[in-house]
Amino acid sequence: MSGINKVILIGHLGKDPEIKYLEGNIAKLSFSLATSEIFKDKNGNKSEHVEWHNLVFWRNLAENGNKILKKGMQIYVEGKLKTREWIDREGIKKNITEIIGETFVLLQKKELDNSNTNFFSSNDDPDLDSKGLPY
Repeated sequence: MSGINKVILIGHLGKDPEIKYLEGNIAKLSFSLATSEIFKDKNGNKSEHVEWHNLVFWRNLAENGNKILKKGMQIYVEGKLKTREWIDREGIKKNITEIIGETFVLLQKKELDNSNTNFFSSNDDPDLDSKGLPY
């Protein structure tokens, strides 16, 4: 039996997304998303913990996200975890865990160029492989 790799987040964008175009004109959108939880500490005072997540959208989802997402917006995102590693210029091994977005929904009111939809998905992208990646 295979496992499940599913992430669901509701949070606020920490900065405006950055779009890059890779070889073959493949769009990649990257941004950070903050989620928070409020709890009472041992003294009964309310406290908040913020967790930051690195998100990546590919192709059509990246194009759509680049058009409408801005710092501070609240969104709902579904995706999966992916960890990648590389060697930096100094020869040090680095790694990062990212959430590869598959769908997102805007959770705040915003005009979308006369569009009634605020739901975006990568499911209709014929260029993605079986893992949802463009390669």
